[in-house]
Amino acid sequence: MKLILTHEVSNLGAPGDIVEVKDGYGRNYLLPRNFAIRWTKGGQKQVDSIKAARDAHAIHDLEEAQALKGRLESGPINVAVQAGPGGRLFGAVTVTDIAESIAAAGGSVDKRRIEVGNPIKSLGAHQVSVRLHPEVAAQVKLNVVASK
Repeated sequence: MKLILTHEVSNLGAPGDIVEVKDGYGRNYLLPRNFAIRWTKGGQKQVDSIKAARDAHAIHDLEEAQALKGRLESGPINVAVQAGPGGRLFGAVTVTDIAESIAAAGGSVDKRRIEVGNPIKSLGAHQVSVRLHPEVAAQVKLNVVASK
């Protein structure tokens, strides 16, 4: 099945990429979640608009991405969330919470570029990966604390 990606999908591609995937993966995962649209001959105009939007949000320079990686990895970033007794969270820390905490610490990262391995459901130190550039990924240390 030939598809045009509308969102970034790990290990598959970026928005605007034309990919060939197995029918079940496309039909049961990518299309229902609006991660992709079916490829057509007239889809080139859509591909061009998606790539233009992606370029507007992307970090263009490798050196700028390296500098941002250095700032993100310099120290832990505090994420304040509601927690109950015993350090258990009400829900989990979302990528939106992480992106807002990074922005408050002086960095600007798109929430779709943050990869959380396992859901964060407890207070303490955790680590997430942020893809800043195709060649640069930062390992960000998070300190999840209870909000007051």
